[in-house]
Amino acid sequence: MSEPLILRSVDDTGCVGILRLNKPKAHNALSSPLLAELYEALDSLDSDDKIRAIVLTGGERIFSAGADVKEFQPLTGVSAFKTDHLGPLAKKIPTIRKPIIAACCGYALGGGFELAMLCDTIYAGKSATFGQPELKIGTIPGMGGTQRLIRAIGKAKAMDMILTGKTISAEEAYSWGLVARVDWRFASARLIASYSGPIVMMAKEAINIAEETSLSQGLLFERRQFHATFGFEDNKEGVNAFIQKRTPDFQHK
Repeated sequence: MSEPLILRSVDDTGCVGILRLNKPKAHNALSSPLLAELYEALDSLDSDDKIRAIVLTGGERIFSAGADVKEFQPLTGVSAFKTDHLGPLAKKIPTIRKPIIAACCGYALGGGFELAMLCDTIYAGKSATFGQPELKIGTIPGMGGTQRLIRAIGKAKAMDMILTGKTISAEEAYSWGLVARVDWRFASARLIASYSGPIVMMAKEAINIAEETSLSQGLLFERRQFHATFGFEDNKEGVNAFIQKRTPDFQHK
Protein backbone atom coordinates (compact mmCIF):
# COMPACT_ATOMS: atom_id res chain seq x y z
CA MET A 1 0.00 0.00 0.00
CA SER A 2 1.17 3.53 -0.72
CA GLU A 3 1.98 5.82 2.17
CA PRO A 4 -0.89 8.10 3.21
CA LEU A 5 -0.77 11.66 1.91
CA ILE A 6 -2.05 12.98 5.24
CA LEU A 7 -0.41 11.71 8.42
CA ARG A 8 -2.68 11.77 11.45
CA SER A 9 -1.72 11.85 15.11
CA VAL A 10 -2.91 13.17 18.45
CA ASP A 11 -0.85 15.08 21.02
CA ASP A 12 -0.07 13.75 24.50
CA THR A 13 -3.23 15.23 25.98
CA GLY A 14 -5.41 13.42 23.45
CA CYS A 15 -7.24 16.69 22.71
CA VAL A 16 -5.23 18.15 19.82
CA GLY A 17 -5.49 16.45 16.45
CA ILE A 18 -2.45 16.84 14.19
CA LEU A 19 -2.63 16.55 10.40
CA ARG A 20 0.63 16.59 8.46
CA LEU A 21 0.84 17.01 4.68
CA ASN A 22 2.92 14.06 3.48
CA LYS A 23 3.99 14.45 -0.12
CA PRO A 24 7.61 15.61 0.40
CA LYS A 25 8.97 14.65 -3.04
CA ALA A 26 6.36 16.93 -4.61
CA HIS A 27 6.86 19.67 -1.99
CA ASN A 28 3.47 18.85 -0.45
CA ALA A 29 1.69 19.94 -3.62
CA LEU A 30 -2.06 20.06 -3.15
CA SER A 31 -3.03 17.30 -5.56
CA SER A 32 -6.60 16.02 -5.80
CA PRO A 33 -5.76 12.76 -3.94
CA LEU A 34 -4.05 14.71 -1.11
CA LEU A 35 -7.00 17.07 -0.80
CA ALA A 36 -9.46 14.16 -0.72
CA GLU A 37 -7.53 12.67 2.21
CA LEU A 38 -7.39 16.07 3.90
CA TYR A 39 -11.17 16.51 3.66
CA GLU A 40 -11.79 13.10 5.17
CA ALA A 41 -9.28 13.68 7.97
CA LEU A 42 -10.77 17.08 8.85
CA ASP A 43 -14.28 15.63 8.97
CA SER A 44 -13.05 12.81 11.19
CA LEU A 45 -11.43 15.17 13.70
CA ASP A 46 -14.37 17.56 13.63
CA SER A 47 -16.74 14.75 14.61
CA ASP A 48 -14.44 13.34 17.33
CA ASP A 49 -15.65 14.63 20.71
CA LYS A 50 -12.18 14.10 22.24
CA ILE A 51 -10.54 16.52 19.82
CA ARG A 52 -10.96 20.21 20.59
CA ALA A 53 -8.29 21.82 18.39
CA ILE A 54 -6.65 20.86 15.10
CA VAL A 55 -3.10 21.60 13.92
CA LEU A 56 -2.37 21.43 10.18
CA THR A 57 1.30 21.29 9.32
CA GLY A 58 3.81 20.11 6.74
CA GLY A 59 7.52 19.36 6.79
CA GLU A 60 10.38 21.14 8.51
CA ARG A 61 11.53 22.78 5.26
CA ILE A 62 8.25 23.15 3.42
CA PHE A 63 4.62 23.55 4.42
CA SER A 64 3.27 23.39 0.87
CA ALA A 65 4.55 24.77 -2.42
CA GLY A 66 0.97 25.17 -3.62
CA ALA A 67 -1.39 23.50 -6.05
CA ASP A 68 -0.23 20.55 -8.12
CA VAL A 69 0.66 22.41 -11.31
CA LYS A 70 0.66 19.17 -13.32
CA GLU A 71 -3.10 19.07 -12.80
CA PHE A 72 -3.35 22.45 -14.55
CA GLN A 73 -2.04 21.12 -17.90
CA PRO A 74 -5.25 19.44 -19.16
CA LEU A 75 -7.56 22.17 -17.85
CA THR A 76 -9.55 24.42 -20.13
CA GLY A 77 -11.58 27.42 -19.05
CA VAL A 78 -14.74 25.36 -19.42
CA SER A 79 -13.48 22.28 -17.55
CA ALA A 80 -12.01 24.36 -14.71
CA PHE A 81 -15.32 26.18 -14.36
CA LYS A 82 -17.51 23.09 -14.59
CA THR A 83 -15.46 21.13 -12.03
CA ASP A 84 -14.93 24.21 -9.82
CA HIS A 85 -11.23 23.34 -9.71
CA LEU A 86 -9.84 23.87 -6.18
CA GLY A 87 -13.19 25.30 -5.08
CA PRO A 88 -14.00 22.40 -2.74
CA LEU A 89 -10.96 23.21 -0.59
CA ALA A 90 -11.99 26.84 -0.20
CA LYS A 91 -15.47 25.67 0.79
CA LYS A 92 -14.50 22.75 3.06
CA ILE A 93 -12.24 24.33 5.68
CA PRO A 94 -14.69 27.09 6.73
CA THR A 95 -17.24 24.36 7.53
CA ILE A 96 -15.00 22.82 10.21
CA ARG A 97 -16.30 24.05 13.55
CA LYS A 98 -13.24 23.32 15.66
CA PRO A 99 -10.32 25.79 15.53
CA ILE A 100 -7.65 24.95 12.97
CA ILE A 101 -4.10 26.23 13.44
CA ALA A 102 -1.80 26.29 10.41
CA ALA A 103 1.71 25.56 11.70
CA CYS A 104 4.05 26.62 8.89
CA CYS A 105 7.74 25.89 8.57
CA GLY A 106 9.65 26.59 5.38
CA TYR A 107 7.83 27.57 2.22
CA ALA A 108 4.08 28.24 2.14
CA LEU A 109 3.52 29.38 -1.43
CA GLY A 110 0.57 29.85 -3.74
CA GLY A 111 -2.15 27.41 -2.79
CA GLY A 112 -0.11 26.39 0.24
CA PHE A 113 -0.20 29.96 1.50
CA GLU A 114 -3.92 30.13 0.73
CA LEU A 115 -4.44 26.87 2.63
CA ALA A 116 -2.76 28.43 5.66
CA MET A 117 -4.94 31.54 5.35
CA LEU A 118 -8.05 29.34 5.19
CA CYS A 119 -7.21 28.14 8.70
CA ASP A 120 -8.30 30.11 11.76
CA THR A 121 -4.82 31.35 12.61
CA ILE A 122 -1.24 30.86 11.43
CA TYR A 123 1.73 30.05 13.65
CA ALA A 124 5.05 30.24 11.84
CA GLY A 125 8.45 28.73 12.44
CA LYS A 126 11.40 31.07 12.00
CA SER A 127 12.12 29.45 8.63
CA ALA A 128 8.63 30.16 7.24
CA THR A 129 8.38 32.01 3.93
CA PHE A 130 5.07 33.13 2.42
CA GLY A 131 4.21 34.16 -1.12
CA GLN A 132 1.69 34.18 -3.99
CA PRO A 133 3.76 33.48 -7.13
CA GLU A 134 0.87 32.48 -9.42
CA LEU A 135 1.52 35.27 -11.94
CA LYS A 136 4.86 33.60 -12.71
CA ILE A 137 3.00 30.70 -14.35
CA GLY A 138 0.34 32.81 -16.05
CA THR A 139 -2.52 32.56 -13.59
CA ILE A 140 -3.76 34.24 -10.42
CA PRO A 141 -4.50 33.02 -6.88
CA GLY A 142 -7.64 30.89 -6.92
CA MET A 143 -8.34 29.86 -3.32
CA GLY A 144 -8.77 33.24 -1.68
CA GLY A 145 -5.35 34.84 -2.11
CA THR A 146 -6.71 38.04 -3.63
CA GLN A 147 -9.49 38.21 -1.02
CA ARG A 148 -8.08 37.02 2.31
CA LEU A 149 -4.64 38.56 1.92
CA ILE A 150 -6.03 42.08 1.48
CA ARG A 151 -8.11 41.61 4.64
CA ALA A 152 -5.06 40.43 6.56
CA ILE A 153 -2.43 42.97 5.49
CA GLY A 154 -4.22 45.71 3.53
CA LYS A 155 -4.51 46.50 -0.18
CA ALA A 156 -1.07 48.02 -0.77
CA LYS A 157 0.93 45.11 0.66
CA ALA A 158 -1.38 42.48 -0.83
CA MET A 159 -1.19 44.13 -4.26
CA ASP A 160 2.62 44.25 -4.02
CA MET A 161 2.94 40.59 -2.97
CA ILE A 162 0.59 39.26 -5.64
CA LEU A 163 1.69 41.45 -8.56
CA THR A 164 5.44 40.96 -7.93
CA GLY A 165 5.31 37.37 -6.69
CA LYS A 166 7.82 38.26 -3.99
CA THR A 167 7.99 36.28 -0.74
CA ILE A 168 8.05 37.54 2.83
CA SER A 169 9.71 36.10 5.92
CA ALA A 170 8.04 34.89 9.10
CA GLU A 171 9.10 38.06 10.88
CA GLU A 172 7.63 40.26 8.15
CA ALA A 173 4.41 38.24 8.20
CA TYR A 174 4.23 38.67 11.96
CA SER A 175 4.86 42.41 11.83
CA TRP A 176 2.12 42.74 9.20
CA GLY A 177 -0.41 40.83 11.32
CA LEU A 178 -0.55 37.86 8.96
CA VAL A 179 0.69 35.30 11.50
CA ALA A 180 -0.07 35.15 15.22
CA ARG A 181 3.23 33.79 16.50
CA VAL A 182 6.74 33.03 15.33
CA ASP A 183 8.70 30.01 16.61
CA TRP A 184 5.64 28.58 18.33
CA ARG A 185 5.15 25.30 20.17
CA PHE A 186 2.11 23.10 20.73
CA ALA A 187 1.42 24.82 24.05
CA SER A 188 -0.99 27.28 22.40
CA ALA A 189 -3.00 24.51 20.74
CA ARG A 190 -3.15 22.63 24.04
CA LEU A 191 -4.28 25.78 25.83
CA ILE A 192 -7.13 26.25 23.35
CA ALA A 193 -8.08 22.59 23.74
CA SER A 194 -8.18 22.96 27.54
CA TYR A 195 -11.15 25.33 27.37
CA SER A 196 -14.78 24.35 26.88
CA GLY A 197 -15.04 22.79 23.40
CA PRO A 198 -18.48 24.13 22.46
CA ILE A 199 -17.73 27.61 23.79
CA VAL A 200 -14.47 27.73 21.81
CA MET A 201 -16.53 26.91 18.71
CA MET A 202 -18.94 29.73 19.56
CA ALA A 203 -16.03 32.17 19.87
CA LYS A 204 -14.68 31.02 16.50
CA GLU A 205 -18.08 31.59 14.88
CA ALA A 206 -18.37 35.07 16.37
CA ILE A 207 -14.89 36.07 15.15
CA ASN A 208 -15.49 34.71 11.65
CA ILE A 209 -18.83 36.48 11.29
CA ALA A 210 -17.00 39.79 11.70
CA GLU A 211 -15.51 39.41 8.21
CA GLU A 212 -18.86 38.67 6.63
CA THR A 213 -21.25 41.26 8.07
CA SER A 214 -21.66 44.84 9.27
CA LEU A 215 -20.43 45.97 12.67
CA SER A 216 -23.95 46.34 14.07
CA GLN A 217 -24.99 42.88 12.88
CA GLY A 218 -21.74 41.38 14.16
CA LEU A 219 -22.19 42.97 17.57
CA LEU A 220 -25.73 41.60 17.80
CA PHE A 221 -24.53 38.10 16.83
CA GLU A 222 -21.74 38.29 19.41
CA ARG A 223 -24.13 39.41 22.14
CA ARG A 224 -26.60 36.63 21.40
CA GLN A 225 -23.77 34.08 21.50
CA PHE A 226 -22.60 35.61 24.77
CA HIS A 227 -26.10 35.29 26.22
CA ALA A 228 -26.30 31.67 25.03
CA THR A 229 -23.15 30.68 26.95
CA PHE A 230 -25.05 31.09 30.21
CA GLY A 231 -27.05 28.00 29.30
CA PHE A 232 -23.90 25.83 29.26
CA GLU A 233 -22.77 23.77 32.23
CA ASP A 234 -19.20 24.83 31.43
CA ASN A 235 -20.15 28.47 31.95
CA LYS A 236 -21.37 27.73 35.47
CA GLU A 237 -18.25 25.69 36.15
CA GLY A 238 -15.97 28.45 34.84
CA VAL A 239 -17.67 31.18 36.87
CA ASN A 240 -17.70 29.10 40.04
CA ALA A 241 -14.06 28.11 39.60
CA PHE A 242 -13.07 31.75 39.17
CA ILE A 243 -14.91 32.77 42.35
CA GLN A 244 -13.47 29.80 44.27
CA LYS A 245 -9.96 30.50 42.92
CA ARG A 246 -9.48 27.04 41.41
CA THR A 247 -8.86 25.58 37.96
CA PRO A 248 -12.15 24.84 36.13
CA ASP A 249 -12.98 21.27 35.22
CA PHE A 250 -14.81 21.73 31.93
CA GLN A 251 -17.03 18.87 30.78
CA HIS A 252 -17.66 20.34 27.32
CA LYS A 253 -21.37 20.66 27.89
